[in-house]
Amino acid sequence: MHRPSLADPLLRLTIPLGLLAASAALWWPHEAQAARLKEVAAVQGVRSNQLVGYGLVVGLDGTGDQTTQTPFTTQSLNAMLQQMGVTVPPGTSVQLRNVAAVMVTATLPAFAQPGQAIDINVSSMGNAKSLRGGTLVATPLRGADGQIYALAQGNLIIGGAGASAGGSKVQVNTLNAGRVPSGATVERSVPTPLAQGDSIQLDLNAADYSTAREVAKVINGKMGPGTAQALDGRTVRVRMPAEPDARVGFLADIENLDIALAAPAARVVVNARTGSVVVNQAVTLNPCAVAHGSLSVTISSTPVISQPGPLSGGQTVVSEKADIQLKQDGGSLIQLPAGAKLTDVVKALNSLGATPQELLAILQAIKAAGALNAELEVI
Repeated sequence: MHRPSLADPLLRLTIPLGLLAASAALWWPHEAQAARLKEVAAVQGVRSNQLVGYGLVVGLDGTGDQTTQTPFTTQSLNAMLQQMGVTVPPGTSVQLRNVAAVMVTATLPAFAQPGQAIDINVSSMGNAKSLRGGTLVATPLRGADGQIYALAQGNLIIGGAGASAGGSKVQVNTLNAGRVPSGATVERSVPTPLAQGDSIQLDLNAADYSTAREVAKVINGKMGPGTAQALDGRTVRVRMPAEPDARVGFLADIENLDIALAAPAARVVVNARTGSVVVNQAVTLNPCAVAHGSLSVTISSTPVISQPGPLSGGQTVVSEKADIQLKQDGGSLIQLPAGAKLTDVVKALNSLGATPQELLAILQAIKAAGALNAELEVI
């Protein structure tokens, strides 16, 4: 029976390849995360704009504003009727339950042209019970400069439902806000700087010097040296062709280029309202020791009635007896080892057995002690 030895050519070739594969698994860097250029940057000036307007919703089934408590609804209705040639006699008390004053909001997308339709949101401003079944009367929508950019009108779609009778009420979602798909028509376009000058500026979604350098490097590799120049950690200047159609084709070519993203900065995001804690992969933990214990205070009150004696002429006195208990759970000192990976940090924090609200205070204390290598952001 033949036994393989180191003298065999096949075995001599297999051993180095196996050692090379094993060592490559230890030192070979992880593949960088890639994203398209359109997902990490946007052209400066090419953005959406917010529109807002004030209008009236009519056709409600007795669920509109109570005009005695919302006088602006009556004033708005009188002004609209005067524009239509209807004059309400002075001193007339108008009590309408089928009308509601609303605020209309919309987002005007980039490159929107006159005649295009956009969606609108309608929200009650007064004390209307429901906007279900209502129709929004023609409402001009204005931008931040006070100019009218769209005109809104249409039937509302309400996502909620409710019923009330005999003092009881059942409601699902809200009835005082709705939406009108394609409910506004664009009347004016917003100029963009896309066709102005000999270059455009790309604004990164997050400031990062390595990403800005990578964006300029990838564009220069595709369109030629000197085409893109990184100005700082957020902006990249790109030279553009002169013709408008050539500019569109240029942007179409570069917006799908793959950009290798660097590792993000270590950050812990804490939501103080909900108790949510989000930790990214770059967070590391230095060795530290944490002792955590909960403190609870319980206050109970018991009524005590003192009756006077017979024929004493006294009065019955009612007092309260308060019982206050203070309880503090002992917390042992827990040593948290150094964690260089996200899984190690999660295991270390879970070993404390703290609730999300208690974890907020623990993370702040660890950060103050210098053991948390991350930026702590509270939202």
